[in-house]
Amino acid sequence: MRPSVLFGLPAAFLAGLLAARSVPPADAQSAAAPLEPRMMNLTSLTDDEIGPLIANTDLRSRTLVATEWGTVAVQSGNVLKHLHEGANEIQFILDGTGSFWLGDREVQVKPGDFIVIPKNTPHAGSRATTGRFRTIAIKMPPQRPDDVKPVP
Repeated sequence: MRPSVLFGLPAAFLAGLLAARSVPPADAQSAAAPLEPRMMNLTSLTDDEIGPLIANTDLRSRTLVATEWGTVAVQSGNVLKHLHEGANEIQFILDGTGSFWLGDREVQVKPGDFIVIPKNTPHAGSRATTGRFRTIAIKMPPQRPDDVKPVP
């Protein structure tokens, strides 16, 4: 084997690994300001302050924190039942009561409920019976833009 091939392939492989680590992961939610000390009252935000409706949904979302390890967003509204193959999700219900799909069962949720949604777990398909659902959604690692798989 030629020396240029013998040393060139491992060098190219190493360069690819280093380049991949220097590119930030894709985020399905909008970018947020750099992490800095701050405080917000999420229950006083209007839907317009959270953001515009996401196409073909009744959901508004505003990213509050975005790091290489995860994102934190406030969301308002309902979303179709879906799953994420590449991100775990944690939701904390701030407002609204009603039903929420979690895995293969429909559960009742209310303000104060904490929901753990591992990767590949069907969830949402929510139906509010009082108010609009408003949640804090934490996704780890950050959700890729193509990582929303509808579930019937």
